[in-house]
Amino acid sequence: MAINSKKKKNSANAELNSEVGVDAVQTQGLSQGQIIRRKFFAHKPAVAGLIFIILFIIFVYSAAGIHLGSDKDPITLHGWWKYAHTDTILTSDCASGCPTWDHPMGYVPTQAKDYFSLVMRGSEISLMVMVIIGGLGGLIGTIMGSVSGFFGGIIDAVMMRFTDFIITVPSILIGAVIGYRMGNLGVLPLAVFLGLFSWTGLTRLVRGEFLSLREREFVDAARVAGASNSRIIFKHILPNSVGVIIVSTTLLLSGAILTETGLSFLGFGVQYPDVSLGVLISEHQGEFIYAPWLFWWPGVIIVAIALSINFIGDGLRDAFDPRQRRQLKRKDFLARTSTREAVNKR
Repeated sequence: MAINSKKKKNSANAELNSEVGVDAVQTQGLSQGQIIRRKFFAHKPAVAGLIFIILFIIFVYSAAGIHLGSDKDPITLHGWWKYAHTDTILTSDCASGCPTWDHPMGYVPTQAKDYFSLVMRGSEISLMVMVIIGGLGGLIGTIMGSVSGFFGGIIDAVMMRFTDFIITVPSILIGAVIGYRMGNLGVLPLAVFLGLFSWTGLTRLVRGEFLSLREREFVDAARVAGASNSRIIFKHILPNSVGVIIVSTTLLLSGAILTETGLSFLGFGVQYPDVSLGVLISEHQGEFIYAPWLFWWPGVIIVAIALSINFIGDGLRDAFDPRQRRQLKRKDFLARTSTREAVNKR
């Protein structure tokens, strides 16, 4: 019995090694970037999420147009949709604001505004806030984690205690205070200040990567060769941590759009006369019974954006982690082996 069990185990390991060997042959001669791209595009949900995000951004900005500058000196490039979010429309035949051919997402009877233009403008604002928060949070988190993990000692202790302090303060409380003070100043200042407090999770991840990588042989070799600390950080350690940084920043984007939505829903985010998806949900939550389309459209878009970005993050995680696929294969083989043994015992 022991010999048979050992033979089965060796057979399973041989099968696993053959599978891994096939993967090695398939990636032989490819650069690291080509391997990452191949693994990412093999992740179907991630590809679907990426296609959706790209098409949605093109659709939103082509329909709503591009709005830059300040209120006094606006720079506007009009889109293909005939109504702007500031236009007042004529009353439609449907008193409840139901969708019509002229207003495919309905209209708001109390404001006499086309709802499609409001949703497109809200999507434009929410996407812009998401990118700014994610970009700032990713940049600050990478810098803080890199410096803390590389130098260690008193620098690491001070920076981590400051990070712990920021983590202990509820994020919704920080966002409410920032939104209350900055919401009336416009979208850009609000997004910038929210981004300044969204880096804590990424900082811890990058610090852990740097603590591990700074003890590797290639770092010691760079020190012996006379490389400066900045060169070691940016040329040797940071490129090996780029997977964690990209994945965490991608997931930070989905959290950013949910943060902006929650703050705007509570009245601390984007302020009138501008709109965001959270503002639209907040304004029309009382109309859910007799005009549910005014509530569902922004809600569905928020969920779709967050899910798509999470799928992209999962795909990037699998693509950048060379151990991920091997671990999944090993778990799959162990599960199949235990199932076979259970069947044989019966």
